[in-house]
Amino acid sequence: MILAQGTLLPDSQLSQVLSGLEGEIDRTRASQALSAEVVIQTCARLLDRLDRGELDGLLAQYATPQILEALARYRALLRPESLRYKLSAELGDLADGPLSRPFGRALAVPLGTLLHITAGNLDGLPAFSALEGLLTGNVNLLKLPSGDPGLSLTLLHLLTQAEPRIAPFLYAFSIPSRDTPSLQALAELADGIVTWGGEEAIRAVRAMAPPGCKLIEWGHRLSFVYLSGTAQPWELAALARHITETGGLLCSSCQVVFLDTEDSDEALALCHSLLPALEQAALARHTTPGQAAQATLYGYEHFLEQSLRHTGAQVLRGRGCSVTLCPDRELELSPLYGNVLVKCLPRAELFSALRRQRGRLQTAGLICPPEQRAELVALLARAGVTRITAAGDLSHPFLGENHDGEFPLRRYVRMVDVEESPE
Repeated sequence: MILAQGTLLPDSQLSQVLSGLEGEIDRTRASQALSAEVVIQTCARLLDRLDRGELDGLLAQYATPQILEALARYRALLRPESLRYKLSAELGDLADGPLSRPFGRALAVPLGTLLHITAGNLDGLPAFSALEGLLTGNVNLLKLPSGDPGLSLTLLHLLTQAEPRIAPFLYAFSIPSRDTPSLQALAELADGIVTWGGEEAIRAVRAMAPPGCKLIEWGHRLSFVYLSGTAQPWELAALARHITETGGLLCSSCQVVFLDTEDSDEALALCHSLLPALEQAALARHTTPGQAAQATLYGYEHFLEQSLRHTGAQVLRGRGCSVTLCPDRELELSPLYGNVLVKCLPRAELFSALRRQRGRLQTAGLICPPEQRAELVALLARAGVTRITAAGDLSHPFLGENHDGEFPLRRYVRMVDVEESPE
């Protein structure tokens, strides 16, 4: 489906929509402006409808229990006070209007037209990416990921229905990635391309971006937990819930649990403590036989791979989960779906190990004695980590948080200096 000017259209009209898109965008940008407050108030009205249960039937068509759980977590970030805080935190004084300068004034204006090429690993991500573009007054062209169940398109359509002034600033397309001509046509209209995806996706976007187009890359990232000292049972339980809830699929998912030790026996003891916590979390999370079977299959494939490759890893297999003690000290992807890696990484080697993944680091969950926290936070930050949380909170959204070390809204605007005419 296609969303254009607030109307849902069949994919068969793609050529027709693309042929007139440049003219529509030019007319919109030349004659209209979209204020952040209009977007904020529209979100508030939709949240009210959600709270009254008016959208339950519609969301039920697309939203699994996991999606509804994610929406509940992010709901607080969509309240008017949260969105206003986001604008203030990310744009500073620019959020309030022009700034006085010795020569006159400086103002932040929309970058122009943003093309969002989003990933499908987080439900609702396309809609949230477009919302950030709307908050900064941009015209937004959204390529929906192939795996999107229709939730993002539904949410965006609701937004344009609730506020027609948003409609000219929002377009969404279900274009497959193999449709290079259509994607190239959208890229030619963009002043900035917002890319969510892995290295292959980013390379493809760089190849199609026209000269002068700003590339805004939110690539795949790796996250981990660092444990120094003794973990309390409640900390392991929280970590286990995080691992099973995210399935290792998010940039903020814990892939490796690093231990501040060289003692493999100590690391193995941690594995034996973590495994029952993972089993309990998996039992609560995997509510269908298919979910449990998927997790077990990933763990068994990982076990066979380690056996065939003779890596020296020790795989502790549980029901719907596994813990693998690895002999190396590298940050890497886990086997996913409740199967996590554990590795020794003494503090003296932490910086060099993390720097081997520079540009790919995101969240570190930290378990340590209170008196060591400041030192470890500083070390993790210097190594390139952009978010430090408790072990169970790696994927929890925080009000005012950065995105991979940057504020998105600041990247979606440009500065204009205006010299005042002399009297």
